[in-house]
Amino acid sequence: MWSHSRHLFHKRCLVQRPLVRRLTTNNAFFQISDEVRNAVKSDQPVVALESTIYTHGYPFPENVALAEELESVVRDNGCVPATIGIVDGVAKVGMTAGDINILGSSVGDPRTLKLSRRDLSYACGMRLVNKSFHGGTTIASTMILAHMAGIKVFATGGLGGVHRGAENSMDISADLTELGRTPVAVVSSGSKSFLDIPRTLEYLETEGATVATFADGRAGPVEFPAFWSRDSGVKSPLTIYSETEAAAIIYAQSCLGLKSGLLFANPIPETSAIPKSQMDRIIEKAIEEANAAHASGKDNTPFILSKIRELSGGASLPANRALIVSNVKRGSIVARELAQLERSGGISTSSVTLPSAAIPKLPSSTIEPVTQTSRSDHRISPEPKPAPPRDILVAGALAIDYSCDYAPFNIPKDGETDISPHLRTSNPARISQSLGGVAHNIAYAAHLLGSSVRLCSAVGDDLPGRMAEDHLRRENMDCALNVHPGARSAQYMAVNDANKDLYVAMADMAILETGSQSYNEASKEFKEKWLPKLDATRPKWLILDGNWPAPMLHHWLSAGSSKGAKIAFEPVSVAKAVRLITALTKPPAKSASPSNSESPLLPFLPNPSLHLITPNASELHALHSAATSSGLFEDAQWFSVLDSFNLPSVGSQARLGRALGQAAEGLISEGIPQMSIQMLPVCETILTTLGPRGVLLATTIPEGDRRLDDEGFAKYIVGRVQNGHGTGVGGVYMRHFAPSEVLGPEDQVSVNAAGDTFTGAVVAGLVGGKSIEDAIYLGSQAAALTLRHVGGVGDLKTLR
Repeated sequence: MWSHSRHLFHKRCLVQRPLVRRLTTNNAFFQISDEVRNAVKSDQPVVALESTIYTHGYPFPENVALAEELESVVRDNGCVPATIGIVDGVAKVGMTAGDINILGSSVGDPRTLKLSRRDLSYACGMRLVNKSFHGGTTIASTMILAHMAGIKVFATGGLGGVHRGAENSMDISADLTELGRTPVAVVSSGSKSFLDIPRTLEYLETEGATVATFADGRAGPVEFPAFWSRDSGVKSPLTIYSETEAAAIIYAQSCLGLKSGLLFANPIPETSAIPKSQMDRIIEKAIEEANAAHASGKDNTPFILSKIRELSGGASLPANRALIVSNVKRGSIVARELAQLERSGGISTSSVTLPSAAIPKLPSSTIEPVTQTSRSDHRISPEPKPAPPRDILVAGALAIDYSCDYAPFNIPKDGETDISPHLRTSNPARISQSLGGVAHNIAYAAHLLGSSVRLCSAVGDDLPGRMAEDHLRRENMDCALNVHPGARSAQYMAVNDANKDLYVAMADMAILETGSQSYNEASKEFKEKWLPKLDATRPKWLILDGNWPAPMLHHWLSAGSSKGAKIAFEPVSVAKAVRLITALTKPPAKSASPSNSESPLLPFLPNPSLHLITPNASELHALHSAATSSGLFEDAQWFSVLDSFNLPSVGSQARLGRALGQAAEGLISEGIPQMSIQMLPVCETILTTLGPRGVLLATTIPEGDRRLDDEGFAKYIVGRVQNGHGTGVGGVYMRHFAPSEVLGPEDQVSVNAAGDTFTGAVVAGLVGGKSIEDAIYLGSQAAALTLRHVGGVGDLKTLR
């Protein structure tokens, strides 16, 4: 008896062990892409995506386009996508574009199967006898393969369930049993409403699978969603209010060693939902026809879906697409939050506590319509509507950003020099995608800090352009975009070393340069495309980036000054910084329009064209060199203004040393404070960003400013103007600001948007009434948050 009991005990333990083990190496039937493998190994967030939606849901080539879009959504949210499917009998986790095209183009081929758990060994094993199959993986099989690869979060459309009449047919989806034995978190829009949802939830409870529904902005307990409808009439077992809460549940599940899965139900976006009452009528009719046609088993769901599409007049298709995109975005945020928890040992670094939607519901006027478009999908109306004024207008580049972080197999130790990628060969890297562009980053930073801001830029009539527009809507950004048919949307590729410092970057910003290389061309384009946006915005501050060609930059500066806006300039790069000097000093062609027959812009005090520039040290050198070469520093008016600063010819370094304190020696030897002072007749305030060394402020302050008489500021006043000298300037104020915190390489996730974030935060602070000192501190804090953030500008709302 004892022996028999012991035998049963051991048998029970064997059954309870996980039936899926993680595979760390590829084999003849299973392959993980290098990108996914490296991401899992380095604890970067990864999101699994299924492939049945491509093989049995959408026709070719729409399915391939959808696959590209969903992978882009994952990358936009700082994660690595891992599309999973079977190609020629090999299970692939992290399918290449070629794999997806092969699978997508095989729709309708009898060799292309819909694969659940039971089908995997068949589809893979047949390749050994020269019978190769392709396959789209269902939720069950995707969970299995994701778990084998070490992926913990999976985003999909709708979950299978218990079919109506299952008490007789025993028709129960394998998705449910998989949730009972494979520890992967699934983000879906609940179950399709032609299923028996109450019994589905009962079955999941029996299987031990956690089921929770995102409140999505609603208060209190909510209903489990029914795919096309936000409600099903059945109360959800649990309600959660943020992606952070979902990540915390996954983290706890893993730490407890529980081997069941988790289901996070994400209601379809409200704007795309079909009312439950309407869907109930459609579904009842579809089920009647399925029963009449004896469509059962694996044929039941495709038959009913086809009938629903027909009976809804096609309305179910856009709803399908909206919910899968919403689920993938929400799943990506969950994966990102989970990765942060795992890296911090369970200490949440997120401030997300509000019950907000994954994709916020936006007012119809969020994005100002474009002035021209060749698109027929009407996602952006071609008819411009009046837009309210904004405090800040940011004009410049909007781009899709790719960040490639060099990730050597052997992580460099302190003091080792092999931290840079090697030329003329392939390098291991972690690659992420996000919405960027200097102007976008600046505007988004100011937006997150609560400023009234509008982004003014251009996109192409292409897939990156559509992705950018969609992302801007999700950011709730106010934009005035011009669509250029036939042009490429801007794209930026940054290659960073192992410390995440920029190694080399490539930028395609040609869309801002088309037709604006001469003053004649620029004048016409500016008046037609850009001046109306400036007039409509009536900003207090106009921020320009160096992606504009000099002729167009000239017109922006001239128009902004004439309308009384304060103007800031972000140089972007060493090569583009010099465009500012050309725009300020080169006279327009005499043959241009009468408005362009003027002399060069006179940038000198008391009426400068510029109020703020934010170069780094290299860009400041470039600006100074260009000003020297252009003869700017030989101009009598420039010399008169500089002379009025009353800087001593002897002992100036000692005065600078007192102002700069401990940072003085290095900065003075590099000539940074000296160059800043020489540029002040051109620009009121120069903030030179110095990376981990902080920021150098050089600015003129007006007559009567309290700082001129405050003993606490005396050491920072390096020059005093006698009686204003006709400029209204009382003195030159120089001060070094240490960074709000110094981050080590291990804390820096991305450096690409830190400088842009600083500029946007500083101007947001000034618009909000902060002093220049407080605005710089705000900018430093914001830049630090961005350095810690995966992909683009960090979450700055905590700084409001």
